Amino acid sequence: MATVTPLKTSAELSLNAQAEGNKAVRQNSFARYAAKGLPHRRIEAYHYTDIRALMKDAPAPAKAVGVPPKDFVFSDIDAFVLTIIDGQVASDTAVGLAGLSINISHEAPDDGLAPHTVFPSDGDPIIALNAAFVDQTLRLAIDGTVDKPVLLRFITTSAVSAYSRVVVEVVDGSSFTLIESHECASGGVTNSVVEIAAGHDVLLVHIRVNLADKNATVLTSLGGRMGARSALTSGNFVIGGALSRHQVFLRFEGEGSTATISGASMLKDRQQADTTLVVDHSVPECVSREHFAHVLDGEATGVFQGKIIVRPHAQKTDGKMMSRAVLLADGATMNNKPELEIFADDVQCGHGATVGALDDDLLFYLRARGLPKPEAEALMLQAFVGEALEMIAHEGMRERLESLSEVWLKARG
Repeated sequence: MATVTPLKTSAELSLNAQAEGNKAVRQNSFARYAAKGLPHRRIEAYHYTDIRALMKDAPAPAKAVGVPPKDFVFSDIDAFVLTIIDGQVASDTAVGLAGLSINISHEAPDDGLAPHTVFPSDGDPIIALNAAFVDQTLRLAIDGTVDKPVLLRFITTSAVSAYSRVVVEVVDGSSFTLIESHECASGGVTNSVVEIAAGHDVLLVHIRVNLADKNATVLTSLGGRMGARSALTSGNFVIGGALSRHQVFLRFEGEGSTATISGASMLKDRQQADTTLVVDHSVPECVSREHFAHVLDGEATGVFQGKIIVRPHAQKTDGKMMSRAVLLADGATMNNKPELEIFADDVQCGHGATVGALDDDLLFYLRARGLPKPEAEALMLQAFVGEALEMIAHEGMRERLESLSEVWLKARG
């Protein structure tokens, strides 16, 4: 039988040219990427987000750090800010915070094949690409209670590619809030990987926000390992980017832990946003809750792929997952794929997904009381998105994200 070799796209040819003869590129990781190329619909995990088709170009990595934008939407949040500009840590890492240690290393990062990793054991092309091109790894060590959130600004200043890697180690008994803000200029490509290893009795809050330009590409991967009796609250908010994919891989490694993972995406025009989630219950008596809300207008496309895995010995697992979407236009599309893989018998697990339009009866009720149609729709959508945003543990960030959703809705009206 003849072997079919797919033609390389313009983006793939650019990546090959960038890697060829470049001593700064980790060739082993690039070879693992090149074995599959940019992910496409024949790869099950990327079936609904064909990056090979959607990513028209792969600009070269930045040769110098650009100038960050002056305006910052979270400037009034009381947080310790670390800035990564065009893949380079631009903050003074010597300036510390009680309970937080900061270091920068140039070690070869793990691209998903090491025994301890939570990333796919057969390798993920996007993570392998990050491992090939990333120059620095920002390492954060948390020991005790960190009073302020640590806010990571991932900034891509122009039409370049930026590769970033952050590793967070949280020791037993610590509490910590991590915020990611992704700001990518028109034509830019962001590929970031954040890995969190949490010990026992840890309280962890994580928030990711995509504020990229409407012509940017944002590819982010989050890997998390949780010890015993720990609690994670993670929220994801997307309004930016032409193409956005956020993939989360979480594994419970200690009994009695909980994770609440939520997300809200508000898309218009021809934006596409993908949330891919794998929660691995590998030990007994852990609880996970996932709730995602999607608002799609114009010809936007939303994707939610969620999987809960319950290993054979993970008895007393409690896992629930829900994805809900509202389509505001005939051209909008939502792809939901919730999954359960259960190999234990004493569990409580369930999932659900809904896709529909705004409730006509409720809309009529609001308009009958004097609200114009745009305001009535905005009120309903604000409540719909608010269910997901309510799960965000940091009050200041929750209020700011609610304000951003209001601005999005007013612009639509």
